[in-house]
Amino acid sequence: MSLSPTSTLALAGQRGLAADSKSLDGLNSLAGRDAKAALKETARQFEALFMKEILKSMREASMKSGLMDNESSDLGTQLLDEQWAVQMTGLPGGLGEMIERQLAQQAAPAGGGAPAATGAAAPTLGAVSAAPRATPTQAQFVAQHGAAAQQVARESGIPASFMIGQAAHETGWGRSEIRHADGRPAHNLFGIKAGAGWKGPVAEITTTEYVDGVARKVTAKFRAYTSYAESFRDYARLIGQSPRYAQVMNQLHSPQAFASGLQQAGYATDPQYAAKLSRVINTTLSLQRAQA
Repeated sequence: MSLSPTSTLALAGQRGLAADSKSLDGLNSLAGRDAKAALKETARQFEALFMKEILKSMREASMKSGLMDNESSDLGTQLLDEQWAVQMTGLPGGLGEMIERQLAQQAAPAGGGAPAATGAAAPTLGAVSAAPRATPTQAQFVAQHGAAAQQVARESGIPASFMIGQAAHETGWGRSEIRHADGRPAHNLFGIKAGAGWKGPVAEITTTEYVDGVARKVTAKFRAYTSYAESFRDYARLIGQSPRYAQVMNQLHSPQAFASGLQQAGYATDPQYAAKLSRVINTTLSLQRAQA
């Protein structure tokens, strides 16, 4: 079903996204009257914003500018993305329900009791929006690698947020980067090892591998690059061209699906890799929205 621009504007007015100040005021007012309903609506808002970001990333990666591009067409594209984002939210068993459960846990008292009852004080959207508790280091990491990731996203189709999120997970938001013996950065943001076919420079470090579910320290050789941009491009080539990760390229619609695809393909040996990675990607998405 498609809607006209007028219908889309009406829909946006009825179910505005949290970025709109009127919607934000409405949510904060609702939180004071009905905490449970406020959590549900906040979860829907987060889900809609997330879907809109995914659509935007996919569109930027697949569309090129042309003679017909102008401010009017850009507005139409934004309205269409918002229309689809709203229509794809609130489905039973979807992301919104998971977000609502997480928000309910965060709203519960520190002692572990049940969430506040209807009518009790509830967190405003401003407080809930800070749930990921992003640090200055995390924000700096996203800003530092944003340009390189966006360029590679346009070339490969892999959302920039997914790549930055994985780089953040692999390096501990830049705090645990792979380095040469003399301390120089190897610029390897994705923990890609130097196999027999790699002819470039390497960095040899001690790392953690999981063997039969047990963590062990091993020494391994990793690829080294001259820049972080080169690391992003090599990662995109690996995921986009290796038959091993063919299914991953079909799972770019969701951080959870993407992370699960990587784990199933054997990208990492950590049995909790997918869960950890999807959380970091979602934090990255929140930071990108804040920096936009």
